[in-house]
Amino acid sequence: MAHVELSVSEPADPVVLGALPFDRSSAMESWCGVVLQAAEPCLVVSEFQTIEAASMTACRLLGLAGPTVARGVSLYAGAIRFVDFAKLPGPLPEGDLDKIPPVLAFRSGRLARGLLRIHTGDGDPARTLDAVATPLMEGGKVVGSLTFLSPI
Repeated sequence: MAHVELSVSEPADPVVLGALPFDRSSAMESWCGVVLQAAEPCLVVSEFQTIEAASMTACRLLGLAGPTVARGVSLYAGAIRFVDFAKLPGPLPEGDLDKIPPVLAFRSGRLARGLLRIHTGDGDPARTLDAVATPLMEGGKVVGSLTFLSPI
């Protein structure tokens, strides 16, 4: 028989929520603040397919020097080297970049999940990551995506 536990806690104190160290003026800014402090590998991608925020662990997985370097990096510019699954390690064709979870979640307005292969350095083998992305909404419009990464 399954065992289920439920814990109910008090609502968050609005005074404490107001003291959080990020600006909550928009959904993107709120999520960027959360991602920058996250221990989990995650990133926020804008409508222009550029990284707006990345956790330090996401930067390590993607081969980026750190969150400040990651901000503004285009997924299409080649700073993150996506590798094609179908071939020996070679670049992912540009048309296939539209199908990676952070971009697909933004374009479809729905949850997207898939595997990514990333090449992070010379001599290093390609690394496979599981990526789960969700669109970020503001006023009924998709303004970006939030992606969680997990090494496989």
